[in-house]
Amino acid sequence: MSERLLHRLAWVVVAFCVAPILAAALAALTGDLQTWREVLSTVLPRYTATTLTLVVVVGISTAVIGSVTAWLVTVYRFPGVRLLEVALALPLAFPAYVMAYAYTHMLDHPGPVQTALRAATGWGPRDYWFPEVRSLGGAAVMLTIVLYPYVYLLARASFRQQSANAFLVARTLGRSPLAAFWRVALPMARPAIAGGALLAVMETIADFGTVAFFNVQTFATGIYQAWFSLGDRAAAAQLALCLLSFALLLAGLERASRGRARTAGRGARFETMERPRLRGAAGWIAFTICLLPVLLGFVIPVVMLGSMAMGSGQSLLSDRYLGFMANSVTLASVAAVLTVIGAVLIGFRARTKPGRASRWLVVGAGLGYAVPGGVIAVGLMVPMAALDNSVDAFMRETFGIRTGLLITGSIWLMVLAYVARFMAAALNAYDSGMATVPGHFDAIGRSLGQPGPKLLLRVHLPVARTSVLTALLIVFVDVMKELPATLILHPFNFQTLAVQAHRLAADERLAEAAVPSLVLVGFGLIPVLILCRTIGRDSPGRSAAKLGTAISAG
Repeated sequence: MSERLLHRLAWVVVAFCVAPILAAALAALTGDLQTWREVLSTVLPRYTATTLTLVVVVGISTAVIGSVTAWLVTVYRFPGVRLLEVALALPLAFPAYVMAYAYTHMLDHPGPVQTALRAATGWGPRDYWFPEVRSLGGAAVMLTIVLYPYVYLLARASFRQQSANAFLVARTLGRSPLAAFWRVALPMARPAIAGGALLAVMETIADFGTVAFFNVQTFATGIYQAWFSLGDRAAAAQLALCLLSFALLLAGLERASRGRARTAGRGARFETMERPRLRGAAGWIAFTICLLPVLLGFVIPVVMLGSMAMGSGQSLLSDRYLGFMANSVTLASVAAVLTVIGAVLIGFRARTKPGRASRWLVVGAGLGYAVPGGVIAVGLMVPMAALDNSVDAFMRETFGIRTGLLITGSIWLMVLAYVARFMAAALNAYDSGMATVPGHFDAIGRSLGQPGPKLLLRVHLPVARTSVLTALLIVFVDVMKELPATLILHPFNFQTLAVQAHRLAADERLAEAAVPSLVLVGFGLIPVLILCRTIGRDSPGRSAAKLGTAISAG
């Protein structure tokens, strides 16, 4: 195998990543104008208003929670700070729809909170007001407590990178700690905070499970309803195009923010700041502020899911659930391996042949990261269903044989969707490892008789093996949790843990949905703990750049 062939394979991988996005856009643009007019006059205003409301609320809330907690655990010492440094990232292990199941069971009318309230007061069902968890506000809260760790991790890395000199100068000029934070530290970390908030916002517009369970009408639910409930593929494609445009706009903002973040906090001299100890009431206030997101985003839902699972009468060791786990693990493993192989090919081409073409190659591979799974699923289903129907018609007319759904009825279409969706995650993780390898290593390898494929196998992969394993793990867990693409593309006889949890919850069987949900949370904890270990092990001056890539990948 020659180096030229490796470069061509990289272009093939990118073509597979871009194809479903282009197909979704083409299906929408070639759709019936009457369908466009109906979409514009009926559902589009409602979907736009709801999606924008979620975006604004989640973006602001995650920015505030993530930056404040990051500042407290980075700059001060107070009771429990070492434990909270790690615990504040744990909600990231939860899929948002699993969080929604736990809180709905706890806060609904028959749940333990309202039941205890009625028992304590003697009130009847209509004697009191209680916040409705299944609402737009409830969806915003669920997404906020799951997604604020994006801001927390990036902001914490940025605060660790900042030199203490500017902050100390502000303090010597008479500024209070709060004023120095507001005037000095926060502006320096603003690009990282904005980048984390934009990542949270992009996850918000891509979310389907939470908003569908709470019956909140967004673009994500609209695509699914148009496809399955109404059978209108043209409307689904047109809604997908609207969501795609919104997602790409946010992706551009995120990339611009991340580019500015590379220069934030740099200086000729790096001085770490002595962390003052908060004593008395101040220390306990800081502890409470940092503990609340952990309680709401991890401890309470884990306890609730555990109690629900124990009372559900279901066993993970039953043949049925072992089958779900086997399907999920097999699908995630195959998708992770193929995605990382593609990422390695793209990364190798970009490194050994830099230039404008390689930059476009990387941008094309990363488009799927900005595109919700439902859009990619629609982009694959429209052309592949047409191809299946054409093949079936040809075989019936020529040989009298019905072939059925050869492509759209297989798991390989799901794998292709996952490769397109998560290629950016694998590529970012791989590049974070290769960025530490000096460029002259390639020249040394070639001079020692290691051209093309040998350079990749004997130099690049051994050096980046940790990053390759990290990429495999990140993509594996992302595929395990992915819901909209899996719901649209999975064959009827192929169920995964995510699909099973969603279907049980949709049937109001929340206790039974807790069993697969807990398994998904367990898998999600693995990359979160690795990220926390990365922060703690890196020096402050290196944390932000390295962790920014890792968070963007995850």
